[in-house]
Amino acid sequence: MKEAMMNEWTAVGVSRAHESAELHVLGQATYTDDIPELQGTLHAALGLSSKAHARITAMDLAPVRAAPGVVAVYTAADIVGTNDCGPIIHDDPILAVEEVMYVGQPIFIVVADTHDNARRSARKAVVAYEELPAIFTPQEAKAAGAYVLPPMQLKRGDCQAAFEAAPRVVKGQLFVGGQEQFYLEGQIAYAIPKEDNGLLVQCSTQHPSEMQHVVAHAIGVHSHKVQVECRRMGGGFGGKESQSALWAASAGIAASMLRRPVKLRADRDDDMLVTGKRHCFYYEYEVGYDDNGKILAARVDMTLRAGFSADLSGPVATRAVCHFDNTYYLSDVDIRAGCGKTNTQSNTAFRGFGGPQGAIAIEYIIDEIARNLGRDALDIRRLNFYGKTERNVTPYGQQIVDNIIEALTAELEQTSEYRARRKAIEAFNATSPVLKKGIAFTPLKFGIAFNVTHLNQAGALVHVYVDGSVLVNHGGTEMGQGINTKVMQVVAHELGLDLSQVRITATDTSKVANTSATAASTGADLNGKAAQDAARQIRERLAAYAVKLYGDDDGQPVRFQDNHVQVNGHMVLFAELVQKAYLARVQLWSDGFYATPGLHWDAKTMNGHPFSYYAYGAAVSEVVVDTLTGEWKLLRADALYDAGRSLNPAIDIGQVEGAFIQGMGWLTTEQLWWNAAGKLMTHAPSTYKIPGISDCPEDFRVKLFDNGNVEDSIHRSKAVGEPPLLLPFSVFFAIRDAISAVGGHRVNPPLNAPATSEEILRAVSIVEVMA
Repeated sequence: MKEAMMNEWTAVGVSRAHESAELHVLGQATYTDDIPELQGTLHAALGLSSKAHARITAMDLAPVRAAPGVVAVYTAADIVGTNDCGPIIHDDPILAVEEVMYVGQPIFIVVADTHDNARRSARKAVVAYEELPAIFTPQEAKAAGAYVLPPMQLKRGDCQAAFEAAPRVVKGQLFVGGQEQFYLEGQIAYAIPKEDNGLLVQCSTQHPSEMQHVVAHAIGVHSHKVQVECRRMGGGFGGKESQSALWAASAGIAASMLRRPVKLRADRDDDMLVTGKRHCFYYEYEVGYDDNGKILAARVDMTLRAGFSADLSGPVATRAVCHFDNTYYLSDVDIRAGCGKTNTQSNTAFRGFGGPQGAIAIEYIIDEIARNLGRDALDIRRLNFYGKTERNVTPYGQQIVDNIIEALTAELEQTSEYRARRKAIEAFNATSPVLKKGIAFTPLKFGIAFNVTHLNQAGALVHVYVDGSVLVNHGGTEMGQGINTKVMQVVAHELGLDLSQVRITATDTSKVANTSATAASTGADLNGKAAQDAARQIRERLAAYAVKLYGDDDGQPVRFQDNHVQVNGHMVLFAELVQKAYLARVQLWSDGFYATPGLHWDAKTMNGHPFSYYAYGAAVSEVVVDTLTGEWKLLRADALYDAGRSLNPAIDIGQVEGAFIQGMGWLTTEQLWWNAAGKLMTHAPSTYKIPGISDCPEDFRVKLFDNGNVEDSIHRSKAVGEPPLLLPFSVFFAIRDAISAVGGHRVNPPLNAPATSEEILRAVSIVEVMA
């Protein structure tokens, strides 16, 4: 009976609660601001620019220094190392020097006895400016030829000849706005001086190794003098990948200068004013197609609002270019992207990292083609899907070997009752002059890996203690997405243990060095493989020792399952074997490493094999729109997502649900608005509208597609962080479908994102006039 149970035993592929769930509920989970403050801790705040683009002609900081509780004030001149926190291009100063480039750019650091005193004193500086011309929108940047990087272009085939042969052409413009990450825990860093000019920086970051490098460079020491630690974040969504560097560096500079602990915690308003967002995109597109709706040629020019510096705009633009195709074969293309330089916050990573911005353009175009032909958009999408054995090479040259989009589409079409609901909506709209319903079915294909090949690596440490318990440390960071739970499951499975026997410690640059950011949906893939490698080595040592103790069962493998080890007819407790192995001086800890194989990318030709595999999905959304007010409601959403052989279905379904609602917010309510002087006015919860519980559909059906990964990913699972954010495209296009019903589906509504009530009313009025 015990042997039968062991045959069925597994620690992966099963739903398990988040490893910190109980601590979250009890309020016992430690975030950076919860760490007990050491005696003598000081608090820092940043003095910010009030101008979008100007020269600093004079700066009087005497009122700041004289303010209550102030201990020190530092400017760029006080930085002993490198005044830079740019992740790729060194064009992003920690503190501005002579010239400010956006409203909210840090100019000085003030350190005081309390957080409140620091923040109040920072407002007392007297700064004189000579204002300079400013650029705020991507359209303005494009017109001025202002870019933070050289524009990029991907071409395949003879686009011009294909256009000339195409019987039909659709062209137009589209604007898709950015999005604030709005993590619940704001940016924060706590820097603590250590002996011999060392520094411990505890901060909320997705990239501890980058924080280590930036802080070390800023204070002028080698990286081994700086230790960065992060147990967990209260959300990241990309906003803490590169942009936590400014906060970590500022706290580190102050702590290093004063040799006292310094905490820098940004208030929400300051956080939103200073930090970058998801890039907004402006598109000019032209697509040729035949009378059936098959795309023959595609030309698109995308301009991003990069902000004042490069940050991660180059990789974001690259991913947008590589995801313009989404699930569709495009034979002849000319895809261009320019990172427009604007006098706004330097935009950065956000869940999807340019992929959603690239893919939504082709979906918008297909939506228009379908309406022009009087066809259901799902049929046009199907016609243009990638094939399995032909029409299966992307514009950037990667062959698709795991295409399941047709099968996934067929399943969701049936389970969502798409066709029947489409007919019911047509009947409803025919008798409803004010309220109009809409429905849309949108698919997704998302490449998994960092576009920059060398980032696809990870390390881990696994320690087995004499009592049989296991401690794991890896280079990924936990931001609520469940990476630690999944890695724990992987290690537990490898060693045959209950999850309760495994624990993960804080991400720490002194344990695993040179880690990549937890980003690009690679966290569980990379770190899971690295931890599996470390655990496998320990298991093999224990297996060899068990054979030495109990004999070989005719070459049968030693089995580790259900807290036991089965060897040559003996069933031994794991802890018992570990104790004996320790006495026999068997190594009970190991390091592990993983580098994703088969990746290559030529940034100059924009060609190669940048992705390990693709994740797929599709969603159907049904909305009702009030055409008199622009208000709308999501009535039902059906989502089917390809998570491969899910490591933890409960966590993955939760990730799909969260991504859906977050993406819906990006496309419908989350509007970033700068005033004429370039100040971000939507810089608080009172002015920036993220979705609430009332915005979620009452009927929300999420399911994982049954499909193993063709690539050797961790237990054949697939990433689930970023790809599901494309699922709520269906919400945006359902709204567009409802607006289209106002004109009897004879006019393509010129709907931009976010589709706020004002934007919906604008589109409705245009449709009414044109119809």
